[in-house]
Amino acid sequence: MREIAIMKKKSISEMSETEKKRHSISARTVRSTIKSCILFGLVAQIVALAFYAISLTKQYINTADKTARHAAMSAVHGADSLSFSEEVMNIYNSLSEEERNNPGTEEYRENFSSLDMSKGSTYDVVLHMLQTILKSSDVYDVYIAMYDRENSRIVYIVDPDEDPETQLSPGDWELVDRNDMLRFLDTPDKSPLYAIDKTEKYGLLCTVGVPLREKGSNDIKSFMLVDISIENILYGMAEFSLRLTLAMSVVTLLIAFLQTKHIKKSLIRPINMIAEASQEYVKDRHSDSDNKDHFSSLDIHTGDEIENLSHAMANMEHELIGYEDNLLRITAEKERIGTELTLATAIQASMLPHVFPPFPERNEFDIYALMDPAREIGGDFYDFFLIDDDHLCMVIADVSGKGIPATLFMMISKTILQSCAMLGKSAADILTKTNEALCSNNQVDMFVTVWLGILEISTGKLTAANAGHEYPVIKRADGIFEIFKDKHGFVIGGMDGTVYTEYDIRLDTGDKLFLYTDGVPEATNSEGKMFGIDRMLGALNDSPDSSPEQLLSNVRKSVADFAGNAEQFDDLTMLCIEYKKK
Repeated sequence: MREIAIMKKKSISEMSETEKKRHSISARTVRSTIKSCILFGLVAQIVALAFYAISLTKQYINTADKTARHAAMSAVHGADSLSFSEEVMNIYNSLSEEERNNPGTEEYRENFSSLDMSKGSTYDVVLHMLQTILKSSDVYDVYIAMYDRENSRIVYIVDPDEDPETQLSPGDWELVDRNDMLRFLDTPDKSPLYAIDKTEKYGLLCTVGVPLREKGSNDIKSFMLVDISIENILYGMAEFSLRLTLAMSVVTLLIAFLQTKHIKKSLIRPINMIAEASQEYVKDRHSDSDNKDHFSSLDIHTGDEIENLSHAMANMEHELIGYEDNLLRITAEKERIGTELTLATAIQASMLPHVFPPFPERNEFDIYALMDPAREIGGDFYDFFLIDDDHLCMVIADVSGKGIPATLFMMISKTILQSCAMLGKSAADILTKTNEALCSNNQVDMFVTVWLGILEISTGKLTAANAGHEYPVIKRADGIFEIFKDKHGFVIGGMDGTVYTEYDIRLDTGDKLFLYTDGVPEATNSEGKMFGIDRMLGALNDSPDSSPEQLLSNVRKSVADFAGNAEQFDDLTMLCIEYKKK
């Protein structure tokens, strides 16, 4: 009730032009399209960036692996690096734990003074070889080291750092992550062998290693290790992200612009034109204007139901005017109105499916519907049509009010519903989009209750949404007709911004679905009593296994017998489908 009060507080006719534009279906479509395109662009960018990061990381690792293997081959074949590595580790292993606790100090390095590190020695040859490789490659560092499994340390053999302050001498060690260490020691034949870790001293690095060992032996003397900086990868990702963002921004804006332009041209503009023509038509009819081209002057060429609606409205307008002119000369005002309403009834009837069976080539279901208007023309309507070969859309609705305005509103509502359904939208989206379209120019404050369902013919899955309409009635193959109390949304055209929810029903072979408007249970007799839901269910369950056509005939007869000579105050509209898919 609070939502209704808010809606009535300021109608669309009371809004300023700026407010009307902001709340129009056109503006909403533009915003929705742009948001969807931006969301798609962001998702695409994240996915592309992830793949790029993985690819770039693999590329850096492969480059480092090749560098490590080249350096390892040079170190083994160009100098006796294996013996030197073994010599360093023998000295390291011979030290007590106390002697090992101060790496990098003069006292500690004195333990390795017996190593030959003179010019031309194995150490000197390997050192200059690693320095040359490091200068000629894009890697962060290349060095020879061995791991101390027991203490989770990496013991340096040869470090090509040319800065005496930071160069690590043979035997110097640093703590390492135990899992990374075991990855090198326990799976030395993996190619490429690498570990990614963040250290306080060197930052985020990826270390790639190649084991150094005697030919034909599994005894690892040391590792040729190559470090690559992850920052290079991050810089590459940042540059790629910038380029991708620019490209996706251009594509997103282009798609949003084209999609918005297409929707405006094919849906929003024609609907607004018809709605405005309808309002002008009603206004001019009340003021006895001579304008006879409200609809025929519309320039609508969408090639779909909207264009058909504009032609039907133009034909209706011209036919009504033609009949009116003739009747003014030959009959009284009452006869003139009667003739107009008779024509409108025929036009309205022609808008509804009236040939049965409607799909003689389809044996998966049997469907039948009827509408008995309380007056010459009514505001109730039903519809059913195939969205594609496997989806049947069913609609039953009740427009507020009576007479020609209700019929015009009914035709617009029916056309918009079918147009939205043919776009492949869900049941809830169809009602939401229809509500947006009707609310955008609903200056006569009319609304319509709607039940809409989409049946997946191959599976029997029925997806439905209810906008303030009567509860559907379901009969299972081995049961009786019973009320199905679904969740109701607000009426269509009653409040802008309403969002509808949907639910699923599974139909099995032999199941039936019965839909109706409030004219059935609210039919009254001469004593003022209503027919009611119980009598309606009783009429259905008198012969529950009958065909849909016979079931509707039974309910119609039961209502007629109950009402007797009492005047029918509301439209009587019903639809029934039996699912026969084997």
